[in-house]
Amino acid sequence: MTRYVWAAVVAAAVAVSAEAAQAQAGSQCAPRADIVKALGDKYHESVAGRGLINPNVVLEIFVSEQGSWTVVASDIKGQSCVMSVGEGWDSPTITAAIPGA
Repeated sequence: MTRYVWAAVVAAAVAVSAEAAQAQAGSQCAPRADIVKALGDKYHESVAGRGLINPNVVLEIFVSEQGSWTVVASDIKGQSCVMSVGEGWDSPTITAAIPGA
């Protein structure tokens, strides 16, 4: 049950971040392959985790060893949008905060 509550909180945060990101930089959408390549080439980020938002959208978190991170939502047609970005990713802290993880 706690895992579902945590997922709801993350989904709400992503929704708010998506609006802010789009307002700041306009639409940041492109084919998934292009976004994945750009994140790897420019920021040295790779997939740290993924999950379903709904049957048509996958949420992925890309992280670099330097701690930068990017949240990307991809639809079943291969279109992806950058939802949020940040610094200071710390996987052990995040994992420890999720009961039962």
